[in-house]
Amino acid sequence: MTELTTTPAPSAARRADEGRPIAVRLEGVSAGYGDRLALEDVSLTIPAGSLLAVIGPNGAGKSTLLKTMAGLLPPRSGRIEVLGAEPGVHARRVAYVPQAEAVDWEFPVTVGEVVMMGRYTHIGIGRGPGRHDHHVVGDALETVGMHHAIDRRIGALSGGQRRRVFLARALASEPDLYLLDEPVTGVDATTQEDLMDVLEAEARAGKTVVATTHDLACAAHRFQETALVNRRIVASGPARDLILDQRLLAETYGGHVLVLPDLTGGAVLIDDAHHHDETAGGEQHYHEETHR
Repeated sequence: MTELTTTPAPSAARRADEGRPIAVRLEGVSAGYGDRLALEDVSLTIPAGSLLAVIGPNGAGKSTLLKTMAGLLPPRSGRIEVLGAEPGVHARRVAYVPQAEAVDWEFPVTVGEVVMMGRYTHIGIGRGPGRHDHHVVGDALETVGMHHAIDRRIGALSGGQRRRVFLARALASEPDLYLLDEPVTGVDATTQEDLMDVLEAEARAGKTVVATTHDLACAAHRFQETALVNRRIVASGPARDLILDQRLLAETYGGHVLVLPDLTGGAVLIDDAHHHDETAGGEQHYHEETHR
């Protein structure tokens, strides 16, 4: 259950002015797989130093959006600019972390070796890691609280520990842009807070963080801005304002949003993907068609 209250988001005061350079710009972008489009006519501008949550239902194109920014999936149409060039041109300055489900956790590799992978673009072909690379890896693991596990096999870690390690790999690459697919999904509250503290610090340092998430409360409380996505950009702007807008949520989730009153005067928001025939007392189901 995801709880939202009405206190101001701590990061709201740090929201950017319009004078910042642009980290990512998409104009009329459509992308997909085979004969299926996952994104249609997407336009989005992300200033440098943003801490942006990408929110939407399963199958909305959130992962596809990150892949197009990372240069892993060419768009069918439209224009993408990443750090002032076409996607992939500045790959060394971009850290892309896929969903945990996309990783082979049985691969025989240690935590330290995984994080060192983030240094490969700096080390170069045919060279081994130097003292500085090992120092950067150690610092990254310290930052996410995993230095004690540097020699452990990645497959022996818990889900939350694995996410910490993969964020450390991204940190070790020293990027200007983070593209993170559900970095805090399915972790305990302590891990979520720790990882969000790291991402907030990176944004304060001028790095750009774009992360997909299903956690609406986390997005409202810890992210500066959000993009609501359902094959297109439904809306983008200040995270808390958009996530508390019931009309926009209903449009984004196609009616699968359940709003419950709580005792503090706030609301509880759930990605309510199950079919429902009757509404329990005190519940409100918001459907897209009721706002047309």
